[in-house]
Amino acid sequence: MPRSRAAGQPGAAGSLDKPRIVSSAHLVSPQSAEMSEFEFGLIVAGNAFHRWIVHCMSAAGLKDLTPLDVLVLHHVTHRARDKRLADICFIMNVEDTHLINYSLKKLQGLGVVASSKNGKEVTYAATDTGKAYVERYRAIREACLINALKADDALNRDIGELARLLRVLSGVYDQAARAAASM
Repeated sequence: MPRSRAAGQPGAAGSLDKPRIVSSAHLVSPQSAEMSEFEFGLIVAGNAFHRWIVHCMSAAGLKDLTPLDVLVLHHVTHRARDKRLADICFIMNVEDTHLINYSLKKLQGLGVVASSKNGKEVTYAATDTGKAYVERYRAIREACLINALKADDALNRDIGELARLLRVLSGVYDQAARAAASM
């Protein structure tokens, strides 16, 4: 029997194969049931990650932000360099510039991001207040996430390999999206 059946789908002889934990059994492919399992894991992990970053930033003192707001603030703070809207969208892999622009305006209103003009170009940077929130976030992250993980060298290598795989898969999904958009 093929291993690619979703949970609850009978095999050729009517028996149940290894159950797959998927969100959409109708999408499970005989070529890669693992991809459906991965996508379900990505959905669950993505939502948990978003919940985590919002609660961590709230604990740092900056409340009522969306996950995108938190990520934009982190990116604007990254490497202490001013960022253009287009660069933020590119690095974060967000096509809808208005979503990032809305977050930037919200963060400016909270006094954690400031904009400046260099000729015709507008750039964004974290304010001292924004940097202080990010530093508190970092301390909370260290205490609640990193220390709880108790990562050893082997686990850190696995996490690094997973990060590499996620970057590769993001390219595959982007290419598949371009292919689907051309149909």
